[in-house]
Formats: sequence, C-alpha cells, structure tokens
Amino acid sequence: MTHRVLILGGRGRIGYSVAQDIANHTQAEITITGRTANHETRDEQIQFLALDLADTEKLREAISNSNLVIHCAGPFHYRDTNVLQICIEHGINYIDVCDHRSYTNKALQYHEQAANAGVTAIINTGIFPGISNSMVRQCVEQLDIPEEIHLSYVVSGSGGAGVTVMRTTFLGLQNPFEAWIDGKWQEVKPYTKREAVEFPPPYGRSGVYWYDMPETFTLPKAFPTVKSVITKFGSVPDFYNHLTWIAANIFPKSWIQNPGGIEFLSYVSHFMTDVTDNFSGIGVAVRSQVTGIKDGEKKVYCATLVHENTAVSAGCGTGSIAQLILEERLKHLGVAPVESALPTDLFVETMDNRGIKIIGNW
Repeated sequence: MTHRVLILGGRGRIGYSVAQDIANHTQAEITITGRTANHETRDEQIQFLALDLADTEKLREAISNSNLVIHCAGPFHYRDTNVLQICIEHGINYIDVCDHRSYTNKALQYHEQAANAGVTAIINTGIFPGISNSMVRQCVEQLDIPEEIHLSYVVSGSGGAGVTVMRTTFLGLQNPFEAWIDGKWQEVKPYTKREAVEFPPPYGRSGVYWYDMPETFTLPKAFPTVKSVITKFGSVPDFYNHLTWIAANIFPKSWIQNPGGIEFLSYVSHFMTDVTDNFSGIGVAVRSQVTGIKDGEKKVYCATLVHENTAVSAGCGTGSIAQLILEERLKHLGVAPVESALPTDLFVETMDNRGIKIIGNW
C-alpha cells in the first residue's frame, strides 16, 4: 500500500524541507499545501494542493484522504487545534512542528481523545524543538538521577527558514514566561541573562539568552527528577542578538504586541539576513547539557550537534518521525512531545541515516 502524507504549510521553507526528507527516505505520496494556487514542485513524488486552513470542509476532505498529517503552517502562536481534532475524528496520525507553548498546551489536552481513537500524535518535532528534545533524552539516559537541563541553540542569520521564523522570534518576545527553576515555576523575561556558551566549530563561544520554547514546559514533565530546565537561544552574527535584545527590552511594548509592528520587524530582519547569510551561513548548533547523579557522584553529560542548514535539519527531525510512523516502527497513542514518544535507539538510527552526527561526552 502506498502511504499518503499531507503537509499543511508545505510550501514554506520548513514544510518543503520536511517533504523532501520524506521523499528521500520513503515511497510515500506527498501532498503539500499553500493558500495560493499554481505552485509547481520539483519532485514527482510531491504534489501541490491549494488549501486555506479556514476552509474546514476542504481541510477535512484532505485529511480524510491521508495516512499521516504534518502541520507546518506556523506561526503556532495563532493556531487553534482544529487540524488535530479532525485527525482524531478520522483516526489519522498527526505530527507538527509547533514551537510555542500556547499551542503545545492546547494540543496536549487532546491526549485521551487521541489515545482512544488509536491516533499517534507527536508534537514539537523539527530541530528546536524536536531533535533538541531527543538530545536531552539521550543525555538524561546516561545518568541515574538527572537534576538540571541546560539547552542552548544558536542560528546563523535566517537559518534558511524564511520570514515566518522571523515572526516567531519577535512573537516570542511579547510576554514573560514561566520556567522550571530550582523546583518551582518562576517568571522569566525573554532575551535576558545573556550567557556565553561553548558550541562546536565554527560557532565557538556564542551568546545566548532566555527564550520561551515548548521544551521549557514539556521537559520538566517528561523527566520529573529534574529541578531546573534552562532554554536559551542566540544568533550569529552577534549584532542580531543586540538588536533582538533592544526589541525585547527597549522598544515600546506596543511595537511588538501589534501585528503591524511584528510584520515590519520581521521583514526588516529578513532583508538584513539576506545580506549577512552570504558570509554567516544559515546553519544551526544545539547543545544539550544535563547535570545529575551517576554511580553516586555528581556528573555532567553534554551532547552537541552542528548542521549547515537550519531548515534542512528541521526537515530531518520531522521527516524522521514521519518515516518511523509510516514504517509502523513508532506507535505512541495519544498526544506527546517528541522526547516522550521517540526511543533513543530509533533517534540515533534515523539521525545516522541522515548524516547528522550527535557528539556526546562527559
């Protein structure tokens, strides 16, 4: 039987990277969607369907004709759970690339319904969140009692991911968020408490800042002995960090809480990265450090990853989950973030198959 995969928002940089990864690793028929018509794909395995998510009947028909639905239509700050609900109604497996806790929290409310419908729904896939979460799980499993997670990411320029990611970045600056620190939820202001973190070459020592990611919310629940989860993000070249810090801490709040302001900042930033990408590249580095107890002693285990293209690496993260579900090697009924659903052995295998090397050391 030929599997049919529907990728909502598949015409975007992340969505199309997911489609290409699935095409490279499976024989599935892939349909990508976008709101405007007349889009040609470069791969015979990938077809295009004009679809607006607001058109519920057409959306329902497209989902019912699929074996797997992958939701890549961000930013997820604005999204409701209609796609997930329709998947549950029709018994269709679901994946998303959600990168915001508001949507993550809403999606997790459908865990029981999805489980009862026999649906595997894995959320927060991609690179961060996604591969980063699985790197944490890999580190946690090296320790007897994990106590602190420090997860850092740095992206070069645009990351090759388009203007939607710029919108997501600025939307993430709008409000303080709660982080799990010293065994309790504490309010943190985004893009504060700069920290210099050592990443592998070519990044080296780079500045990262507090940033609201779904991992901040899901990792404490996945690993109950952990007392602190720190998630920090930074950009290369470093002057982008300073500009983002100014947007978060100096600009009038109305600028980043107004849709027009978000659009202006997003397009200006994307224009700037079109220039700087030429010398900074569009890669990504992820560093997962877990501190805890091993054989009665305090130990630190660290895993790192570097990829030359952020959007492609996100495609690998989501595409690998899709491959495992289609091959019936991954079945996790209900709604769950990737760190709770994906065993480390399958994670390592699929990353190796994609040439992504994760380096771990004490």
